[in-house]
Amino acid sequence: MILGPDWERTKVEKAMSAALEKVAKGVGAKHITAVAIAYLMQKVPYVFPLIGGRKVEHLEANLESLAISLTAEQLRYLESVVPFNPGFPHHDRNGTVYNFLLYMEKQPTAQPIIRDAE
Repeated sequence: MILGPDWERTKVEKAMSAALEKVAKGVGAKHITAVAIAYLMQKVPYVFPLIGGRKVEHLEANLESLAISLTAEQLRYLESVVPFNPGFPHHDRNGTVYNFLLYMEKQPTAQPIIRDAE
């Protein structure tokens, strides 16, 4: 149980948190959650995260993500820790193809909107 006394992060969660901290230092971000949101927004098209928080710091982290532009190297680094799974309707939880119909006809792949680094 997540709220129980025995709750601890898994090895994968700890590794991803460390990777997000490293990238956050590299881009000058204060919050690792800002890097995680920026990663998500740069990774796939048609993603509009519904984010929120309970404290002003959470809102600041959410807003900070809009100013972050990750490099291709930073994206590869984060994915080397935990591979990206686009989820439904493309893959199931294990990363196997869920809907083969999406892959039958080759069409141009939509690209996410990437903010230019200043």
